[in-house]
Amino acid sequence: MKVDILIQARWIIPVEEDSATYENHALVINHGKIIDLLPGKLAEKKYQAHAVEKLHSHALMPGLINSHTHASMTLMRGIADDLHLMDWLQNHIWPMEQKWMSEAFVRDGTDLAIAEMIRGGTTCFNDMYFFPDIVAQQAIQHGIRASVGLIIIDFPTVWAENSESYIEKGLALNSQLRNEPLITTPFAPHAPYTVSDEPLIRARIFADELELQMHMHLHETSHEVQEQQQKTGQTPIQRLHALGLLSPSFMAVHMTQLSDEDIKLIAKTGTHIIHCPESNLKLASGFCPIAKCIAAGINVALGTDGAASNNDLDMLGEMRTAALLAKGVSGDASAVPAITALKMATINGAKALGIDNITGSLSAGKQADVIAVDLDQLETQPLYDPISQIVYATGRQQVTDVWVAGKRLLKQRNLTTVDAEALKIKVTEWQKRLK
Repeated sequence: MKVDILIQARWIIPVEEDSATYENHALVINHGKIIDLLPGKLAEKKYQAHAVEKLHSHALMPGLINSHTHASMTLMRGIADDLHLMDWLQNHIWPMEQKWMSEAFVRDGTDLAIAEMIRGGTTCFNDMYFFPDIVAQQAIQHGIRASVGLIIIDFPTVWAENSESYIEKGLALNSQLRNEPLITTPFAPHAPYTVSDEPLIRARIFADELELQMHMHLHETSHEVQEQQQKTGQTPIQRLHALGLLSPSFMAVHMTQLSDEDIKLIAKTGTHIIHCPESNLKLASGFCPIAKCIAAGINVALGTDGAASNNDLDMLGEMRTAALLAKGVSGDASAVPAITALKMATINGAKALGIDNITGSLSAGKQADVIAVDLDQLETQPLYDPISQIVYATGRQQVTDVWVAGKRLLKQRNLTTVDAEALKIKVTEWQKRLK
């Protein structure tokens, strides 16, 4: 049988329910989809491939899914470090956005983020930012999968003047992008303290009608929770539940302030948690008790947040931090083992985004979103367990090759859809302006 691509690898980690690792196997790709996973020698007999890749020291695995980020904020990486969240937002980030926010800012910042994410093995990202039309345009241009948030905020910005306008523009963009194979468009109300009840209810109604996910910061800090309780007598989680938002279509980002009752409610409603450990640590926002959440049956996925508060978009690093932090917070060294952390960065993210039938694991019929990680480096030797090594010892510079829907976006560490040198020049120009 003739096929497009046959990739032979030392290890293949499909990230399926049985957590198996296959040695000396091959992944077969045709028309952008995975059609088979079988022993390498058998693959050579069964298939005639237009392109054959032999990766004898690599692990082949699903592309990483960054389930929460603000891509354009890469242009503000390191510009306002070591501050509390509200000081960081109100006195630095929001004023800077008010001054500099534009289509050009979002275009160039998104390009920088996409380049960084591809080089780190991320094949899909879930974005929340202004000018989502530009974010989608750049994702399509560079061939990366993206969940482009339809941002909603009560106050005016350069993107829209009020919550009604945000929703109308979001609906128009959803209609425009409906047939783009790499793009989905969840509603993305910013946070409980920036979006009032009426637009949240409207967004929920439209999301239900159009079968869209919803993506929102929630219980990020103790201040947020206390302020809401003083104003309404409810916690933000209780308020959103009363408004009908908590559901299997809802992604709650951060969730550092959770009681046992909150965890029960999240589990009961099927709400997903997007854990951003490094951003939460850097802003001293608190700790999401993910070991308890996972034990309660909650789907927990991983995100980096924006590079202005992380300061990178490194999902391999995020996996490691998530696993280690969970052990420290729970006091249990067996909490969040390596395979669980890997699932949080792949299939769990796909479930949260509502695209687990498309991506998140190396299963026949799914899109070929695949990365190759070179484990034959001194830093990852000796090697006893490839999954453990990927989570606890591997750096993103060991990602050598990336495919999205069968299209190669990274070839032996070289970007194929992004002009890195031209991008550096643009970023330097922005640095001079913002400084």
